[in-house]
Amino acid sequence: MNLKPILASLVPGEKPPQWGEFQTGWGNAVFLVTPRGLAALQPVMSDEAFQQLLEEHFKPAGIQQLTPGQRTLWSQKISEALVNPELIRALPLDLQGSAFQKMVWEQLLQIPSGRTLSYSELAKHVGRPRAVRAVASACGANPVPLLIPCHRVLRKSGQLGGYALGLDLKRRLLHKEGAL
Repeated sequence: MNLKPILASLVPGEKPPQWGEFQTGWGNAVFLVTPRGLAALQPVMSDEAFQQLLEEHFKPAGIQQLTPGQRTLWSQKISEALVNPELIRALPLDLQGSAFQKMVWEQLLQIPSGRTLSYSELAKHVGRPRAVRAVASACGANPVPLLIPCHRVLRKSGQLGGYALGLDLKRRLLHKEGAL
């Protein structure tokens, strides 16, 4: 989880982000919420990885856990959006990235479940047909990959390509959606 852009976006005197954890169909996930909205969401692959995230990143940055009520509210909103992608746009999001990255993330939301695009097709959709590597980098920088479906982007050859959360999860997500 890249905290630098999230922490850099805070207005002086603004409360730092807070974290919560909840169970998804793929295991535990951790999320960060700023005063403006959901800033990051990613699965936690192991208890050790979660403890490392807390000790090495959250504690030094002063990121505290949400209250139980806030955690329940956000977990419910995120869970509903995971089940019904139409609800993603209703979530208050505070995604930090360049204008190009945000344009790519917006285009990713247009890929229907069960469908895939190649990185080069996605580059064409954002009006930058030669920016295939930049599109791939933007997919890799997606702070909410479970919500903004960068797993639906494949290599031109049809191979999976990369995925920040691992190719096994990418394969499982695509299989669940009927895209493989």
